[in-house]
Amino acid sequence: MNYSFDLIVLGAGSGGLAAAKRASSYGARVALVEGDRVGGTCVIRGCVPKKLLLYGSNYSQSLKAASSFGVTFENTKFDAAKLLSNVRDEVSRLSEIHMDSLVNAGVKLIPGWGSFLSQNSISVTNISSISEQRVIDSKYILVAVGGRPTRPNIPGSELAWVSDDLFLQRTLPKHIVIVGAGYIACEFSTILNGLGVEVTQIVRGDRLLRGFDHELAKELELNMIDQGIKLKFGENIQSISGIIGDLKVTTGTNEIDCNSVLFATGRKPFLENLGLDIANIKTENERIIVDDKQTTNVANIFAVGDVTDNINLTPVAIEEGRAFADSIFGESPRKVNHKLVAKAVFSDPEIASIGLTQLEANKLYGENLIRVYTSRFRPMSKALFKTGSVCFLKLIVKSDTDIILGCHMAGEHSAEIIQMASIAIGMAATKEDFDKTMALHPTIAEEFVTMR
Repeated sequence: MNYSFDLIVLGAGSGGLAAAKRASSYGARVALVEGDRVGGTCVIRGCVPKKLLLYGSNYSQSLKAASSFGVTFENTKFDAAKLLSNVRDEVSRLSEIHMDSLVNAGVKLIPGWGSFLSQNSISVTNISSISEQRVIDSKYILVAVGGRPTRPNIPGSELAWVSDDLFLQRTLPKHIVIVGAGYIACEFSTILNGLGVEVTQIVRGDRLLRGFDHELAKELELNMIDQGIKLKFGENIQSISGIIGDLKVTTGTNEIDCNSVLFATGRKPFLENLGLDIANIKTENERIIVDDKQTTNVANIFAVGDVTDNINLTPVAIEEGRAFADSIFGESPRKVNHKLVAKAVFSDPEIASIGLTQLEANKLYGENLIRVYTSRFRPMSKALFKTGSVCFLKLIVKSDTDIILGCHMAGEHSAEIIQMASIAIGMAATKEDFDKTMALHPTIAEEFVTMR
């Protein structure tokens, strides 16, 4: 059968863009359907704008420390509206760059919302007019529509923001309540605190950042408290009342007056109106089920990225998209290694990890076969000011093989350092390999090769 395209990609986020351009490079006729701006969560309402805000928030610490280095400032002023506007402008610029890259790659961008009409055909509804529809067909279809933030079902939840909303604001509140314990909650807590916002963070459990090494999460917790962030553990938000700008949050034991509330309580795949049932695509727990080749239960339909709710990180979605295209169109079958994925929290202090946590290593091999090395110190950048977050480094080693199972860090430049450490961990480096590596002094990273 002759199809209009060799591949239709639903969603122009990180995974969809990567797959579409890679498939096109192999000569495939590719259509990419997107009802929102090109770029997806990461570029439009995630990693990119969030990290730009983080850079803005870092200036408050730099200004406080400046006098220790003989630099004084007078009449400094922070313009939140200007920062937020500049971030939006940069996001728009990046979105346009991604659109241009599709043209250069020979990918046809079709604006609109796509839904299945069959296992080989997609109906595209015009963004501005739901009455205008177009039908396209393809041999293969890739679902890469990403995820969306969740909003708890409690009285007054409509008065709160989710993470997407924060980037649309024209100014910042004086006091915000952030609900959640994951990386999005912790990142926004430290970012907004650095921008001068009073922050109260409500945590249902007894710790931050489940999934990260416990000691690493504890370092962040202590630093957040030291920065003046109010952490309330063991609390569960029950309701929000009032009007926008003047809200009251009720938990099991407290009432908190604030200007804004941010829900950072998780994300879920964006499956609404995709017509998955029409194509007989199986889902489970609100996610599309795929095998290790990103194939759904329908042989010609695939899914990558957050819509599979596997590891919801931009580099993972990109790698899944490229591996799919290499396998189907490049005649180079390969699978993504989901067992070794570096991750970071762009908070203050920054946190990054690769490999097993201490708890995971203990459970997998037993405490008797695990050696743990740690180092905690104040970085040289804080030596004169003598305040601010410290650095904490940790190595998890398997005793009988000397192989490093996990590398973890909290402190400045954590993500940059762990990115390079990931190469060594991926090559099964041993503690001896680290020990015989010449240290570069004075640096933070040298601690990883001098631990004893």
